[in-house]
Amino acid sequence: MLHESKVSQKEKNVFRRWFQDDYFDLIVWYDTDYKSILGFQLCYDKNYDEHAFTWNKLYGFQHHRIDNSRTLYSYPATPILVSDGVFPFADLIKRFNISSENIDITIKNLVIEKLTDYSKV
Repeated sequence: MLHESKVSQKEKNVFRRWFQDDYFDLIVWYDTDYKSILGFQLCYDKNYDEHAFTWNKLYGFQHHRIDNSRTLYSYPATPILVSDGVFPFADLIKRFNISSENIDITIKNLVIEKLTDYSKV
């Protein structure tokens, strides 16, 4: 189940919230002036083949794999986003519905709406 974690607030007009569990990280950005959601990033499959789905009001959708270049007997590298076309929509929606039972319904519905919209592109 997703639960909210503390997150530092570094931008002047943007407020961030961070929700996490073993499978997902969800970061939501709000416009502090209008109290509306500017965007979010949903990272999933964190322990095996991590990907990030990002939606932003101005720029739309992005879907990436997170490449941390971890290899045996090496130091972890700084993770970067790389292109990746595989989008497991059905499994993602099913898991997110279960994991997001305890978060704000407005956030849950927006994430589901944008995941659904992206799956149709």
